[in-house]
Amino acid sequence: MATAPFPTAATPTNVQAALPLVGRLGIAAIFLLSGLSKLAAPAATIGYIAASGLPLPQLGYAIALLVELVGGAALVLGYRTRLVAAILAAFSLATAFAFHAALGDQNQFIHFFKNIAMAGGLLQVVAFGAGTWSLDARR
Repeated sequence: MATAPFPTAATPTNVQAALPLVGRLGIAAIFLLSGLSKLAAPAATIGYIAASGLPLPQLGYAIALLVELVGGAALVLGYRTRLVAAILAAFSLATAFAFHAALGDQNQFIHFFKNIAMAGGLLQVVAFGAGTWSLDARR
């Protein structure tokens, strides 16, 4: 009798086990890069927050830096992934509405829906977890 070309057991294959990590890396990249750019130019970031009309731009800067750098790193590691992904999804939505809501401007339109898409991907992580290759799986 010939064997089946694909594994039929419920155990994930190495590729299936790697995909959540690859997805987390892809999503985390934008947060880590954005956080590093904010760290490199705090005055410009604080000025941008102030120009958008949000109160307490220094506090907003600190929160954004913390969420992007710590959240991005935790997402990469798969540490408390569901909670971190929920926070990053909420941050993405808040950023979309606070900074990219001028949908008549094509650039802002693209950024707005990029943030919506990121939130959607992060909600998938909330629903399905970090996967096998994560610190969460080791706990």
